[in-house]
Amino acid sequence: MFAGLPELGISNGEDLKETLTNCTEPLKAIDQFQTENGILLPTLQSALPFLDLHGTPRLEFHQSVFDELRDKLMERVATIAEGKDEERYGKLEELLEKSFPLVKMPSIQSFLFIVCAVEVKRQIWQDNQALFGDEVSPLLKQYIVEKEAALFSSDLSILHNFFSPSPKARRQGEVVLKLTQMIGKNVKLYDMVLQFLRTLFLRTRNVHYCTLRAELLMSLHDLDISEICSVDPCHKFTWCLDACIREKFVDAKRARELQGFLDGVKKGQEQVLGDLSMILCDPFACNTLVLSTVRNLQELLSQDALPRDSPDLMLLLRMLSLGQGAWDMIDSQVFKEPRLELEVVTRFLPAMLSVVVDDYTFTVEQKLPSEEKTSLTYPTALPDAFNKYLQENRVACEIGLYYTLHIAKQRNKNALQRLLPALVETHNEMAFGDIFLHLLTGHLTLLSDEFGTEEFCSAVFDGFLLASFSRSVLSWDVQEITANIAFETDGNLTGSPPSPSCFTGN
Repeated sequence: MFAGLPELGISNGEDLKETLTNCTEPLKAIDQFQTENGILLPTLQSALPFLDLHGTPRLEFHQSVFDELRDKLMERVATIAEGKDEERYGKLEELLEKSFPLVKMPSIQSFLFIVCAVEVKRQIWQDNQALFGDEVSPLLKQYIVEKEAALFSSDLSILHNFFSPSPKARRQGEVVLKLTQMIGKNVKLYDMVLQFLRTLFLRTRNVHYCTLRAELLMSLHDLDISEICSVDPCHKFTWCLDACIREKFVDAKRARELQGFLDGVKKGQEQVLGDLSMILCDPFACNTLVLSTVRNLQELLSQDALPRDSPDLMLLLRMLSLGQGAWDMIDSQVFKEPRLELEVVTRFLPAMLSVVVDDYTFTVEQKLPSEEKTSLTYPTALPDAFNKYLQENRVACEIGLYYTLHIAKQRNKNALQRLLPALVETHNEMAFGDIFLHLLTGHLTLLSDEFGTEEFCSAVFDGFLLASFSRSVLSWDVQEITANIAFETDGNLTGSPPSPSCFTGN
């Protein structure tokens, strides 16, 4: 504990022990030891007895002085390091040289660690996972706070939402850059961070940790850190998927590449599926996959082709299924691709396409000359298979939700009124998840004129948003979103956003 003090000419505990062993008057010996080794400030000697009268232990006093001097020293070190003095490096090296004899003293270690270069810290971190965890934990918390702030921001629209920033722009975030700097080329530290992310994902089910896992790998890729990228089996898959996320579409060429990576997982290496599933669970990856699925279905409809006949569509569903099953796979440690329910392809998707056909037929009918029009009315009910799999299957539900976003973006009032009531009952309450509600809010602001009709307001508010209150599902979030929609569509009448409580009677 006192190692290094003799080298600086300072007495330590061993010296005091020896003094007390050999003295005849211990009290006088202690007084003399305190005088010789105390703070050499003449005016202090007369003040110390007052602290004794107040019952303040000398240890507490000296500890407070030590803390104050340490803080001042750290400020001075920071000033020297940031200054333009040509001799600043020499001054810092001289300071470190004086401090090295005390490196084993716990009270000095934290200060020395703080002023160490990050290259030195990496050597310490790789052998002390708990210390590294203490350094990383605040950054991970900050990352989640930033993601949630982006989701609940009132500054959202169809042109600017959670998924608007490009992958490269997202990787310039403070947390990703700091983690990248902390890891450097150290594979052991990289593995530690990945383990932290897996643990937190399991503990919280928060999919933003999956986003960070992908962003961190691609940030190291941007810096050409081959020492890490070459040993991460997910690197090439993530790189290809990152390009798809940038384009917000999985084209045929990249689809073949992604399929090659998945098919290339060899026997005995199945554990890599756990990391691949986390990367596919990233909301940005999921957003790209489902958007591509909806687009693929539209192309199949124009070609009079069946969903099961499209290899690209089957791959998209395969990746969606793998991503949706990330938590279960990592939790169970059973690294096996989840089987996609065949009826999702043979029953749900055809049912969804029939909804698209209904809408297209009605739209064409409305454009016909009056003498050619029939008495066709817009259907209100949905196919039973559509409702069934919306409630029972994760992948089907995700596709159904994104189709709802698609028609909202198209300002299709009739289709939206038909679909929204069905979203009250979805698999694991997915329709009331933060990300879907965030996107739906931005899309609904396009329909400001439609909110002037009682029928549409009833479908949006009574039929969907307010229905969540009785189910105790994210009620406060939905209140805020409801208020934002009202302000965006009718803000010119109120002049300011209405209170969420105005929709609940509270």
